[in-house]
Parts: sequence; structure tokens; C-alpha cells
Amino acid sequence: MKKRLLQVLFAIACFYSTANAQRPAGAGGRGGQNMNAGHLYGKIVDSKTNKGVDGATVQLIAPKFDTVTRKMKDAIAGTVLTQNNGDFSLESLPVFGKFTLRVSALGYTDYNAPVSFDLKMPNRGADGAAGSGGGEGGGADRMQQMLSMVDKDLGNIKLTAAEANLGNVTVTATSKQFFEMGVDRKIFNVDKNLVSSGQTATEVMKQIPSVNVDIDGNVTLRNSSPQLFVDGRPTTLTLDQIPSDIIDKVELITNPSAKYDASSGGGGILNIVLKKNKKSGYNGGLRAGVDSRGKFNGGGDINYRQGKINFTLNGMYNQRRSKTTAYTDRLNISDDPTFVTQETKGVSDSRFMFIRPGLDFFIDNRNTLSINANFVNGKFSNDQPSRIDSLRNNAGFAYSDVTSTSTSSFNNPGGQISFKHNFAKSGHSISADANYNSGTSKNTSNLSTATTNATLGKLTPVTQRTESNGYNRFWTFQTDYENPLTENTKLEAGVRAAIRNYWNDNNQLRYDYTTREYILNPIASNEYKFNDQVYAAYATYSFKAGTQWNYQLGLRAESSNYTGTLMDKDTSFNVKFPLSLFPTAFVTYKLNDKQDIQFNYTRKVNRPSFFQLTPVVDYSDPQNLSVGNANMKPEFTNSLEVNYNNAYKRNANFLVSGYFRYATNLITSYQYRDINQQTGDSAVYNTYVNANNSITYGLELTNRITIAKIWDMSLNLNVYNSKINNDNLKDAAASNQRVSWFTKMNNNFKLPKNFSIQFSGDYQAKTVLPPGGGGGGGGRRGGGGGGGWNQGPSGTSQGYIKPRYSFDLAIRKDWTWKGGNSASVTLSMNDIFRTQLYSSYNESAFMIQNSERRRDPQILRLNLSYRFGKFDATLFKRKNNKAEQGGGMDMMGGGS
Repeated sequence: MKKRLLQVLFAIACFYSTANAQRPAGAGGRGGQNMNAGHLYGKIVDSKTNKGVDGATVQLIAPKFDTVTRKMKDAIAGTVLTQNNGDFSLESLPVFGKFTLRVSALGYTDYNAPVSFDLKMPNRGADGAAGSGGGEGGGADRMQQMLSMVDKDLGNIKLTAAEANLGNVTVTATSKQFFEMGVDRKIFNVDKNLVSSGQTATEVMKQIPSVNVDIDGNVTLRNSSPQLFVDGRPTTLTLDQIPSDIIDKVELITNPSAKYDASSGGGGILNIVLKKNKKSGYNGGLRAGVDSRGKFNGGGDINYRQGKINFTLNGMYNQRRSKTTAYTDRLNISDDPTFVTQETKGVSDSRFMFIRPGLDFFIDNRNTLSINANFVNGKFSNDQPSRIDSLRNNAGFAYSDVTSTSTSSFNNPGGQISFKHNFAKSGHSISADANYNSGTSKNTSNLSTATTNATLGKLTPVTQRTESNGYNRFWTFQTDYENPLTENTKLEAGVRAAIRNYWNDNNQLRYDYTTREYILNPIASNEYKFNDQVYAAYATYSFKAGTQWNYQLGLRAESSNYTGTLMDKDTSFNVKFPLSLFPTAFVTYKLNDKQDIQFNYTRKVNRPSFFQLTPVVDYSDPQNLSVGNANMKPEFTNSLEVNYNNAYKRNANFLVSGYFRYATNLITSYQYRDINQQTGDSAVYNTYVNANNSITYGLELTNRITIAKIWDMSLNLNVYNSKINNDNLKDAAASNQRVSWFTKMNNNFKLPKNFSIQFSGDYQAKTVLPPGGGGGGGGRRGGGGGGGWNQGPSGTSQGYIKPRYSFDLAIRKDWTWKGGNSASVTLSMNDIFRTQLYSSYNESAFMIQNSERRRDPQILRLNLSYRFGKFDATLFKRKNNKAEQGGGMDMMGGGS
């Protein structure tokens, strides 16, 4: 037998020696070194029509020895695209071993089948010579028989058409589930979400379990404010500046490991992952929509991959008109109490443009350089008239008509450059990236108050103007290293620097009716800047104990400092936060293939922002003066979580999460009474202080199930309680706590004729007002909102948010054509029953306040989308396709 095998090898070697001798020098390939003689060919056809499938990808997967791991691993031995009639031919293939033929095509289910050449010795005559002729002729016959063995016709291979993918992405053979469970995060695939089509990331968040979005688009995660990331990095963009149609998925990291910024406090991280396609050839899409208020949105994306270059471009233009109605009543408690009511009807118009180009350069199969940029430009205008009535002793003594208008514009350019190197060992890599995000803004607001007094009659109107402009620049530099030390252990480490520069010039002017010009008010005006720096290093070590236990232990070290300058007052201050350590631990126990339990612990910090620290009074709202507190300390949070995950049946998942957070030096807002330096009257000031501590705990249930073939549902229930210990504060309110809950549901129906329906809703039970001490500091304190004097809660007040609920509905029709092109039409309406009303009650030693607001109910939206794509067959004929195929198929060669 060994002799026969040697004869086969010798015959093949002789054949290729002859073939290569006849080939001109430098004719490409590896010349005489190429010993691969196999040839596979056939035809790819549609299983129903038997017509050839054009542009299908045909790959031969073969085992390859890795000299680093000393193990066999799969590698691509050859790749081609089918011709117009479905024909394909794979040449220069290895002839020994067992292989897998893999076929994929747009609109079809992937095909995988084992193949081999099954080499056997040629037939021999009675005298032991191959064939019957012997001699020279017999050798030719033997050669012909051996060549026929390595030249194999696979016949017609039939592909089955896949069901249409209803998402806003290229049709493929498989579809992603809405919810997936990662090691340290929950992953929500939102690219197929119907309700948020043609809108912004704010509407996407309304569909995410665990996340609460209030009437102004402010997001909370388990009653705390999370950090916003885009593609794994912090950003200066806000949710309403990110188009929903470019979002692929949202990752919910409720208890981030040591790898992530410790400054997230207890709020966790919302990581928005944008769409990016790296398939060879080109593909893209166009989108357009209009709403019932006549506002337009449109956009598109394109992806082009050729050889070592991958280019992507996303663009979006969005218009929006928002209408708000608000009512507030407030009892001011003093020696001479007054009762004040305010009614407001506001209209705001906005438009913004988003452009994001990206370029990936695949230097080789181990090194990749990526460059991304984003450009956001927008304008807003707001008209918000209101009526204020003041009563004393149950009799009206004054009323005011307030006219408030404002315009603002912003530009937010940014970019990222990153490099990643993969070592020879699988999973061993190092990456470095630099991010830059910036924002410039210009704002002008006019406020005119015409008051009529019961005693003095009509007073001279008070007209004010605020002119402000500023910038925000944010740099981050980060390096990450990963090394799987053994099959069961892994080391990760990295360093990071984050630097933020902020500048703002705010001028308050009052109109002088005598001179008929605006006069600067220096007391209410200010110009300031600050620099914020955070430096960090981390390391995590992961290991397995047996087949059921997984551990990850981590430690992060961070230090930071603020430098603030009040430029118009020629004063500055510096606050340094010393080096702090933040340990993390994750322990996972695998019960079986479908169930696991995870325990995790983290320590985080919430540092006070510049606006919470700067001791400058903000007079922009006479009813609510604001001032910072330079003596603030960081807030530290210790968080514990227990998660139980059960994939109890196909397309079904049940997740139980119990969580507990204990925060010390809780940053909370605080009220006190003092003299208004502008008017000389007594006024209530809002500032920030450190309360002793707070405790938050809760239980969260998430279930996704396929109820019927056409119907799947996801349900989320969060029951929680929080308590603030503020007995260290003067005039502190009684402990403010209440057990509360909220729930969300999302139903998806797949109907005949490629119709689909999405019906979603949420309910928020009566709950306590949050502490209001987030360290984000995105803007000046007390910023607008058309809610009268709806000041946030504080350590000296207590209150609650009244129950609220709403439902959204969308229907979509999809079309898919041969070749992968597709289109869809989506009709949607938010708050279909007009039930979304935000109401709150707030009480302190200085006032009792009720307020309610309604914003943008029952808006009807129509959105159209069209997807297209084509593979470039010439890509596989070029020499640089070796980089894409893992170095081609040199079966006996090892990695470098």
C-alpha cells in the first residue's frame, strides 16, 4: 500500500514539474513550489427554478497546521464567484484530506458540504503493470487516470431561498435576535426596529429594556444617568444628534469592568454601535421620510470594499417640529406666602445634518489601520410664550405675559484613528487609538415680561437678552493589550488619557427704554473656561476552573484634576482628585448548556463637574438662582449584581438581575434662601452638596419568547427602591424613598406578503424624584425646558413622579429582489393613545410645586428605504486577495 501511495505522489509531482517547466518565468503564483493539483468545478442553481445563481461566493475550507498553537485550524484553500450562469471552477487545490465546500449568496441559505478527491491507485493488469498496454503507453494511461481523480465535477449544487430579512440591512441567510446576552453586557440589535425608523437615538432608547427616557429625552438606567459611548469610546454627541438608521445595536453595560472608565458612577454605560459593512464589492442604501407636521428626513450610506481598502460613508439630514404644553403651580412659603401658576405653550423647530466617513486599510492579515470622522451641524429655534398669575390671600395681585424666543446653532466635528496588530497566536493582539470630539455653539435668547399689578397697574416691561457662545474639545488616547496565556487564562491591560477643554462666554443684557438700547449686566454675565484631565491604567485576569466556573478579576487606577478660570473676574481654582483604585470581580457558574449564574462587583466614582464646582451665581432664571460649590467631594459607588440567564427554548431567553448600589458622599442638589444681589430681594438658591450616602436596590426581569411563528415578544420589569441619608444637611427633608417599578413590552408580528407590525409600550409607576446630582454637566445649570420653575429634586426637598404610560405602533412592507436589492415602506405613530403626560410633585421648606408637561403626542411618520449591493468578481482574481483569505492555501506552511 505504501508503495502505491508513493507511486501516486511521484506521478503527480512529475506532472507538475512538466507543467511548471513549460510556464514562463515570473508567470505568477509560486511556480515550481506549488504542489497543489486539485480541481473542483460545478454549477450553483436555484432549488426551485434550476436557474444559475450569479455572484455566489464558493469557498473550499481545508485544515491547516498552525506552527504556533501546534494544532490544525480551518483555512481557505480557494475562493471564487460564480459566473452569470452559475458556473464555478476552483483550481490548484490540495488533493489529500477532507474539506468543506461553502457556498453563500444574497437571498439564499448558506450551503455547506464535505468534499474530497478519494485518490485510489490506477487499475492494474495481471502482470502487475498498470493498465493493459504496459510500457510507455501504459504510463500515459496511468497518468490520465490519476489526473481524472484530481479533476472532480460536483454537478449542480442547489441553494434554497432564504426568508426576507425585514431589517434595514442587506438580506442574508440568517437574522439576528433582538436580545443577546454577552459576558458583561446585554446586546440589543435595533437595526430592524420599526418604531424608531427615520428618527434619532433618543427614540431607539425608548425601545430598550432597562432604559427610561423622560419627556425631554433624558435617559436613566436603573434610576441613574449612564455614560454615552459610540463604538466603544466616549463622545460629545447627544442622543438627538445620532440618526437612528445608522445604529446597528445598543450595548447595555450595567456594571462595567475595570477596562472601562470608572467615572461612569453607578449609571453604567450605553454603547451605541454604528453600522459598518466590510463585504467585498459595494453596497448601500437610501432613506427618506416625512411626518404629519410636514418635516422631512433623508439620508443614505455606501460601503465599498476592494482589496485592502474598505470605505464607508453615512449621511443624514433631519428636520423636526416639537410642540410642548406645560402647567405649573407653586406655593412660595414665606412670611407673606404667594401662589403662582404658569401656563406655557412652546413650539421649537430644529434641523441637523450628520456625516460619517470611515476608511479601513488592511495592511496585511495581522495589521489594520482605521480612520473615522463625524461632522454634525444643526440649528434650533424656540418660541415659548407663557402666562403667569400670582395670588396672595386667595386674590390675584399680579399677572405677567412672558414672551421667550431663542435661536442656537452648533457644529460638532470629530474623528478617530486606530491601529490593531494581531500576533500569530489566536486572540493575542494590541491596539492603539486616538479620538477627538469637539463642539462649538452659539445661542441667543430673548425674554420679555409684561406685568400688570393690581395696585400699580401696568408696569414697564422687562426685556432681557442672553448672548452666549463656547466650545467643548475632548481628546482620548488609549492602548489595549490582550493575551490568552493558555487555553483557560487571559490577560488584558491598557492605559488611557482623557482631556477636555471647555470655554463659554455668556452675556446678559437688559433693554433700556430710555436709551432704546441693550445694556450689559455685568453681575449676571460671565466668561469661564476649564480643563479636565483623567489618567488611568487597568488590568484584568480571566481564568477557568473546571468546565463550569469562569472568573475575571480586575483593577483600575485613576487620577484626575479640574482647573477652572473665571476670566471676567480674573480668578481661578484647581481641584485635584488623588489616585483612586477601583477593583472589579466577575464570577460565572455554568449550570448547563442553557443556564448560567453570574456574580459581579465593581467600584465607581462620580466626580463633580465644573458647573457644580464653580462659585458663580447663574441669574438666567430669576425664579431659580444657581451657584456651584467648590468644596464638593467625589461620590464613590460600590455595586453588586447577580444575574441568572436561561435560554430555555429556541428563540427564547429569560434573564433575572438583582442589583444593589451603595454610594458615599452622594452628590445631590440643595436649596437655601439668601439675598438676590441683583434685586435685593430674598431668593431661593440652588446648589450642590454631598449627602452622607444612598442605597439603591432592585430586581429586573427580562423575557423574550416566540409565542407563535408570526409573533415574538420581549417583556421587561424593573422593581426598585432607593433611599438617601441626608441627615448631615441643614434643613434636610425627611428620607425620600418609595418602592417603584416600570415595565416595557415589544411585540413583533411577521405577516404574509412581507408585512410586519411592531407594537410597543411602557409604564412607569409612581416613583421618587432622582437625586439630581449627576456629574455630567453638559450645560449651564437649570437649563431650559419650558416647564416653568420645574427645578430638580434636592437634599432639602422630597417629591415624586406620577404614573405615566404610552404605546407606539408601526407597520412595514418589504420587497426583496433577486441579487439582494430590497426596499421597505414604514408607517409609524408614537403615543397613539395620547397618554404620555409627565407630572411631578415637589416639596421643600421653601415651596410646594406641582407640574405637568406633554410633548409631541400622536405624530405620524412615513419612511422609505432602498438597499442595494453588488460583489466585485475581479477581487478574487488579484494577488492581494491573499490578505483577505488568510495568506492563501500553502497547506504545509505555518504562520509567521
